[in-house]
Amino acid sequence: MKKVAFYTLGCKLNFSETSSISRMFEERSFEKVDFTDKADVYIINTCSVTDNADKKCRKVVKEALKHSPDAFIVIMGCYAQLKPKEISEIPGVDAILGASEKFRLFDVLSNFEKAAKPLVYNSPINEVKEFHNAFSLNDRTRTFLKVQDGCDYSCTFCTIPLARGESRSGTIDTVLKDVEKIALTGVKEIVLTGVNIGDFGIVNGSRNETFFSLIQKLDNFEGIDRFRISSIEPNLLNNDIISFVAKSEKFVPHFHIPLQSGSNKTLRAMRRRYVRELYAERVSFIKSQMPDCCIGVDVIVGFPGETHEDFLETYSFLNELEISYLHVFTYSERDNTIAAEMGNKVSDPEKAKRSKMLHILSDKKKRAFYVQQIGKEAEVLFENDVENGTMFGFTRNYVKVAAKYDPLMVNETKYVMLTGISPDGVMEVSEINSEILIHS
Repeated sequence: MKKVAFYTLGCKLNFSETSSISRMFEERSFEKVDFTDKADVYIINTCSVTDNADKKCRKVVKEALKHSPDAFIVIMGCYAQLKPKEISEIPGVDAILGASEKFRLFDVLSNFEKAAKPLVYNSPINEVKEFHNAFSLNDRTRTFLKVQDGCDYSCTFCTIPLARGESRSGTIDTVLKDVEKIALTGVKEIVLTGVNIGDFGIVNGSRNETFFSLIQKLDNFEGIDRFRISSIEPNLLNNDIISFVAKSEKFVPHFHIPLQSGSNKTLRAMRRRYVRELYAERVSFIKSQMPDCCIGVDVIVGFPGETHEDFLETYSFLNELEISYLHVFTYSERDNTIAAEMGNKVSDPEKAKRSKMLHILSDKKKRAFYVQQIGKEAEVLFENDVENGTMFGFTRNYVKVAAKYDPLMVNETKYVMLTGISPDGVMEVSEINSEILIHS
């Protein structure tokens, strides 16, 4: 029995696809092992959102070869679609699979035998039309369910349309079939994921369904306790969706909404499809419907042409918004993007300074949000995440909670009282009923 190991770089979507591909190996009698267990085959699923992700790919290949010098190493994912030639020059790489080919892995790589030079299977991205269902299992208590892929937007900084192709989806029926499979495993929470999930409903180039109709159907599914919406564009997060989540018992009060900049000038340069005023309206409406809703924000610092005044406009905008945390990205040039050709570059030291300011602001926002939750009852889904006798879980509105470890509580939902914040920024709890164990 051959052994296979996996390593995933990047987003929740990549994790869902890696997990589905790993099950393809297990169905063919491969033994799935840890990365350090001297595998015969290593599958590295890559990201290419930043230059750093590309560098990480090279490092992972080197580490794989340390553990198993004769292993067959396959690189797939966004980096593989964008830069197959560059990857083929990495010592030890045996095969590169593009956006379409990674799902036909066993058709193109039948025996995983080394060749004189790397095998490259990489169709032009405009030929990638098919949607491939995927979901993660056995990696975490929550499951990442892919409902959409690709993107029709043309943001000037982004390579995702070049790496994943046009927007496309499964149907509501196919999504429900995946949810049924997931429910049979005992999973209690599903995170809906994709490149641009608000654009759900495009099948074979035509739109027949919508994201709103999808969540309405999922809300009636009995086998799953929670559904969580991953990142969704502000122009696609309409009031109907927000109002529906506010009334739903299954969809949790947590949104992650990309902003990228609080300056309308910069948003125009990025070719984003909204202005800051619309974003502020979305946040205000969410809070009016769900005062305890957790709202996460993506923001990019150092975009070409972003002046100090533009950045301060972004900082002030974020500081005034009722948001809960930030994901801060430092702009890095990507080949074949419009932004890479723009002038007025921001220096690396200035980017680092702006990034630090926003990370501090994120910590401040998160703590303020947690403080607002103290003294409230909450429903926590505990995960198989244990450190030094302490286990962790998340409330419906994405507050991280710590409690004394009890194996009977893994993947179980418990009601607790949120009592305070630990020095490491995790919420402490006390019992509401005899089943919950108090965090010491």
